[in-house]
Amino acid sequence: MSTNTMKAIRLHQHGTPEVLRYEDAPIPTPTSGEVLIRVHAVGINPPDWYLREGMTNLPPETRPTFHFPVIPGTDVSGVVETVADDVTDFAVGDEVFGMLRFPSFDGAAYAEYVTAPATDLARKPAGIDHLHAAGAPMAGLTAWQFLIDLGHDHPSPFQTARHRPVPLGPGTTVLVNGAAGGVGHFGLQLAKQKGAHVIAVASGKHESFLRELGADEFIDYTISRPEEVVGDVDLILDTVGGNGSHRFLSSLKRGGALFPVFFGEFDPDEVANLGVTVSGTQVRSSGRQLSELGRLLDAGTVRVAIDSSFPLAQAGEAHERAARGHLQGKIVLTVARS
Repeated sequence: MSTNTMKAIRLHQHGTPEVLRYEDAPIPTPTSGEVLIRVHAVGINPPDWYLREGMTNLPPETRPTFHFPVIPGTDVSGVVETVADDVTDFAVGDEVFGMLRFPSFDGAAYAEYVTAPATDLARKPAGIDHLHAAGAPMAGLTAWQFLIDLGHDHPSPFQTARHRPVPLGPGTTVLVNGAAGGVGHFGLQLAKQKGAHVIAVASGKHESFLRELGADEFIDYTISRPEEVVGDVDLILDTVGGNGSHRFLSSLKRGGALFPVFFGEFDPDEVANLGVTVSGTQVRSSGRQLSELGRLLDAGTVRVAIDSSFPLAQAGEAHERAARGHLQGKIVLTVARS
């Protein structure tokens, strides 16, 4: 391999996991405000397979145009290799992690090297390795921006009103649907860290895992319908979301809130009559917020669960694992030096 090239996963067309090709690609050069990272690990997230599939979850007229070849991915952990002249917050040799350029699809993280805006990065917590750090950015920031602090003024593509997190603390009851997944297991821990009483919803095989993370109650959705057995809840974080999310409205107390991570359709009259709020947002890159989350990760107050890991060359197998669902934490790609 030439000293000017690296190994990367690239798409030359949309399709099934088989279109993820492990091949040589040019090493990128950082521009103003950027650093070049030698990647050690890459976190896998839903936008990665949305991109791979060609954004088939969107109406055809709203799908973005991609110029092939495309390197997918946003979440990285690695070591700073070079810095642009105007970057002062990081230096060569710093261990960093981040979610790159999201909500664009220009992260290009499935590679041995990636350029990154310095503002998207935080120092990797010393108490965790690159594998776990790579699993944190998108899932952790999503939970953070939904539950703790939105942190930006960008309008949401899902609603006209600005998303506002609900104050959490002792006396607050929070239900997390899909609690074992990436966003869910972070949301559970952040709510618990604030002192809330947390009800976790997942399949029964995840119960011991979620109780270890701090869940006060557990509902196995394969046995009981949570919306039929739980009521008077202050906040529901529905990480499954989608059109079925409206069923949780009746579980809220008056004045409560439902936060669907994947926004669905809700009857505004029903929402108004129940006296509740439905609100969502789109996660955005933030090195500042990731630094705050990193302190919790370093202290062990919040931890990253790894469902499985695969070498970079086996990105297709990692996507196949994601498609099977029922994850316990995050899927991560490991990147070895060539």
